[in-house]
Amino acid sequence: MATPQESVASRKVRQGVVVSAERDKTITVRIDTAAPHPMYKKTVRRSSKLHAHDENNEAHAGDLVRVIECRPLSKQKRWRLTEIVERAK
Repeated sequence: MATPQESVASRKVRQGVVVSAERDKTITVRIDTAAPHPMYKKTVRRSSKLHAHDENNEAHAGDLVRVIECRPLSKQKRWRLTEIVERAK
């Protein structure tokens, strides 16, 4: 029988920049990725935005943050703020 820690799947962790912190307890984070094009091998930059839960309203626009996947908290929020890596200047 598996222990409780083994049965829980590992949660995804992402690092990105806070784009918006206007809403109460919610931040919008932009995740930037760079990958080579499959055929032409040129580095293609892509970004995606996700909404994360910020319980204490401590993140501000421009901050570099780390978020972790969690249960659905609202219609759009499936991520939770774990730490602020670097404050905006």
